[in-house]
Amino acid sequence: MTEIRRRPGDGTGGLRTGTTTFESLREQAVTLRREGLSLRQIRDRLGIHNNNILNSLVKGEPPPEWTKRPNAKDDLRDRARELRLQGMTYDEIQVELGCAKSSISLWVRDLPKPAGRRTPAEQARLASHRRWERENAVRDERRTLAKESARAEIGQLSDRELFIAGVTLYWAEGTKDKSYDRRENVQFVNSDPGVIRVFLAWLDLIGVDRERIRYRVMIHESADTGAAEQFWADFVGADATRFARTTLKKHNPRTTRKNVGENYRGCLILYVSRSADIYRRIEGAWCGIVGASNPNREDRMSGLS
Repeated sequence: MTEIRRRPGDGTGGLRTGTTTFESLREQAVTLRREGLSLRQIRDRLGIHNNNILNSLVKGEPPPEWTKRPNAKDDLRDRARELRLQGMTYDEIQVELGCAKSSISLWVRDLPKPAGRRTPAEQARLASHRRWERENAVRDERRTLAKESARAEIGQLSDRELFIAGVTLYWAEGTKDKSYDRRENVQFVNSDPGVIRVFLAWLDLIGVDRERIRYRVMIHESADTGAAEQFWADFVGADATRFARTTLKKHNPRTTRKNVGENYRGCLILYVSRSADIYRRIEGAWCGIVGASNPNREDRMSGLS
């Protein structure tokens, strides 16, 4: 039988001093614990000032609910333990959660260390990568918002606005007439389906019948030619008879091209038959756009081809 000696005059609350058995004290401590007392209150009642003994007396007895104080960092602590069990280092957890490394150490120090520790250089690279992942996510959100805002500003296009847009597109991407090489016909090429859609809408606006339009796909020989031809035919709503033989661009294996993969469909060339008058209208309208963009310059029309 174990005896425990208590000191007289040490705040026993009027209890008897001297010696008592561990079993007797435990019975009292358990009773007080079940009545809802905290460890501090039990310590003062029984006069037990040794924390190890006090904890042994109430071992197995759950603390009362009122002593469980809410902790704002409980969620962070639980998440830190999850990440540690997944094999993350303190640095990685710090980057993930944004909390102090000292707190992480306190929360997870009882857990096993992750196997295969990274070198300091690897840890630095990983931390940098994770920081940039967060930064890029923020930038992507801002980028999307800016694009959606600009898209909403456009609204519906008037016929005049569409006409100016089509002329501008052609002058950027279409075949142009030169004094030394007469090309007064409409030929337009681009790889962006959106650009093709706008130009077709422009041709509709000026009254060009779709039957006057012929198409040709131009693509690298290493690409899926059949899939590209089918894509463009479906996109413009034309059958194979309106398409000329595809132009294949020779593939140079020493170059590294980015326009590869299933989304690479080459370029689409549009030819409008009997289009000399349309071309002249385009060139004249373009000259008008240039002139109107800077009306204060006396020589605004000089140098135009």
